[in-house]
Amino acid sequence: MKVEEGFKQTPPTEGHPFLDDPILPALLHRLCPSGHYNRIRADLVNLGTQVLPDMREIGNLATPPYLVQYNQWGQRIDKLVTSESWRNLKAVSQKEGIIGIFYERESGDFSRVHGFMKVLMMAGDAQVIFCPLSMTDGCARALELYGSHVLREEVLRRLVSRNPDTAFTAGQWMTERPGGSDVSQTETTATHIVSDAYLLDGFKWFSSATDSDVSLALARTGDPSGGSRSLSLFLIPLNPSLYPNARDSRTQSARNGILIHRLKNKFGTHIVPTAELSLQGTHAHLVGKLNQGVKTISSVLNITRVHSGVGSVGYVRKALSLAKAYASVRRTGHPRTLLHDIPLHLNELAKLTVTYKALVHFVFEVVGLLGKVECGTADEPAQHRLRVLTPVLKAFCAEKGVQVTIECMTALGGEGYMEENGIGRLVRDGIVEKIWEGTTTVLSLDMVKAFQTRGSVEALSQWVKAEIKRAKVALHGKLRGIDGIIASALDTLVTSLRSPSALSPRPALFLLGYIASGTAMLEHAVWSASHRTQTEHEVDIETVIRWVECGGLAAAREELRTASALDHEVNGRIVYGSNGKVRWKL
Repeated sequence: MKVEEGFKQTPPTEGHPFLDDPILPALLHRLCPSGHYNRIRADLVNLGTQVLPDMREIGNLATPPYLVQYNQWGQRIDKLVTSESWRNLKAVSQKEGIIGIFYERESGDFSRVHGFMKVLMMAGDAQVIFCPLSMTDGCARALELYGSHVLREEVLRRLVSRNPDTAFTAGQWMTERPGGSDVSQTETTATHIVSDAYLLDGFKWFSSATDSDVSLALARTGDPSGGSRSLSLFLIPLNPSLYPNARDSRTQSARNGILIHRLKNKFGTHIVPTAELSLQGTHAHLVGKLNQGVKTISSVLNITRVHSGVGSVGYVRKALSLAKAYASVRRTGHPRTLLHDIPLHLNELAKLTVTYKALVHFVFEVVGLLGKVECGTADEPAQHRLRVLTPVLKAFCAEKGVQVTIECMTALGGEGYMEENGIGRLVRDGIVEKIWEGTTTVLSLDMVKAFQTRGSVEALSQWVKAEIKRAKVALHGKLRGIDGIIASALDTLVTSLRSPSALSPRPALFLLGYIASGTAMLEHAVWSASHRTQTEHEVDIETVIRWVECGGLAAAREELRTASALDHEVNGRIVYGSNGKVRWKL
């Protein structure tokens, strides 16, 4: 048989990423007041209709970067070459107001909701362009809070620009060989020159967005025995127009005493130029106060962690859209039946959709808090909730997002395993969200630290209990007992975190993820009762019930209960063998 003969599968056609999404239109309606709603909705509709189709074509042409270290005359040039499509993806995003929307604040408190809905819609087709843009966002916030007048005028305004010809992007260079996530082991040193100007010397083992115009980096300005307490935050100019004595701007070796030793050979995110760099007399500007670099960088980490959570859910949105579209055109069996008409297959898609909705609700609960904090309208409990929930959001969405994306791949059968449909790239790129900006274990310890702040436990508990109370009154017994399940899980969590054992932080983080997402879904179900049709309202209630009953909350609660009973020495023997000895103490 010729290849042109025989059966031809009808290609699946994705729906509109906003209008056909199972939660975004209703969520935008709930979150945004009427004064902003119509304008934001029109922008999101235009994004899905006009911008994303072009962005997909650009993304399909993007190729990984490469490094030319020497020219034909044996001179070290360290020329980093990125594809035109990578640069075009960056330009499209900047024109769409990412990062501009966040700092123009045309929608006030809701500007973060507006911008992050665009990020969520774009992430699956954007080839990880939001990696450098998330760091650009974090850098902009750091300069807005702590930057000098000169840095705000020369750099901040270009970080938030919508004009690709003049806009900057930023990198973030924290990771070094001795410490990884433990920045207390930082070897890079800073030598004062004059005013806020310093010279940096050191080695950065993992530098994302090496093609950026500026970068934030930690360097030691005090005694090494001070650990993280003797670190300061610096802005490093990479664009030759920003530092003195610039040579040929076409070569990387001219870039402020920075040498690129190699590009990282990564499992995913192949399109992002990530490198090992050495800094040799690199000009930099102090950001914030001396020896308070970790405190100063926290504003950056909070933002990049939210971006990470949104990115994870954006990959789910894309993969689920493909799985649903495929189920609408693929026939199987005899008689030939569409996949979405097969009860078992439709039930699996329903499970994935419930998880997607839960993650979206969790994301925009935190995004809403971030917007209020940045606009100065958040009360103290809201500030506590943002601090506690941010590391949880990042870790929880990364964990659940990868699981759902893989299941969406499976839902396409053999077609799902083919590179052409893009789900494989989503899986590879999504896995990095479990690692960068803190692994799940690191983030769970950060969550425990946040809970130790006076008022944090009370702020979280009051929010959950208030939403449960509202739901019990508004939904008139339709919750089938899930209100009690969430309340009981909250009691378990609070009890555990008041005196955490060595092994409780990680299961506590996942339990809090279930509680927070379930609570946000309850809030939506209450709103739905008076703003949506009866059928839509019933779906909203059923969705939160399924999430609480079947999504994994019970297993997470049980794991937290049993964590303290696990023996450290026995764990060592399980991992290293019956004769192995664990030589460390927790």
